[in-house]
Amino acid sequence: MSKEKPQIKITPEEFGYMTLLHELTGVHVQDCVIDEENNRVIFLVKPEEIGRAIGPKGIFVQTLKKMLNKNVEIVGYSESIEELTKYALAPARVREVKVAQRPGGKKVVYATVDPNDKAIAIGKNGRNVARARLLLNRYFSIDTVIIA
Repeated sequence: MSKEKPQIKITPEEFGYMTLLHELTGVHVQDCVIDEENNRVIFLVKPEEIGRAIGPKGIFVQTLKKMLNKNVEIVGYSESIEELTKYALAPARVREVKVAQRPGGKKVVYATVDPNDKAIAIGKNGRNVARARLLLNRYFSIDTVIIA
């Protein structure tokens, strides 16, 4: 498997959203992904700054949601595939992350979660696993995420 990471390109719209969150919270935003399919904006911040980005009682997320007219999600950022998988599937408790390469070159992440958290990891209509796939594809060229 190639260790080469894809080149991340931030659109002007994503950059604008990142600036907005930074100005609102003072948090350094690592990245922003606009997920049109699920009408949401996903912000990646340092794990220790997630609470500051969300704000007391979720005030910053609520404010951004009203401003952008999109759902807003804050996810911890990591350069480790295992850690990013855990942050992307939170609050599900991920026990193990394995990466495999299928014939044809497609990369797959197998995330083993606590049995009580399987529904949380998948999310309503698969939203959480879709978020994990979106982020892992952006950073590590992962094609599929399987919850086990």
